[in-house]
Amino acid sequence: MIGLVLLGILAAVVGGCVCVVWAEHGGPRWTRVVAQLTIGSGKMLRRYQKERRRSVGRSSGGDS
Repeated sequence: MIGLVLLGILAAVVGGCVCVVWAEHGGPRWTRVVAQLTIGSGKMLRRYQKERRRSVGRSSGGDS
């Protein structure tokens, strides 16, 4: 079951990357929409990871 979920996530990521490249070369409108969603998701994930690293760094104390 978990393998199917991971396979679905992998397919979505690969499909999003394909749409980004296709939209870059002037693909149909739906590829540009999917590409924008993919790029936006990547930016949100990066922002989340950056905030998480900051909060972990603050909570570690640093009393060396």
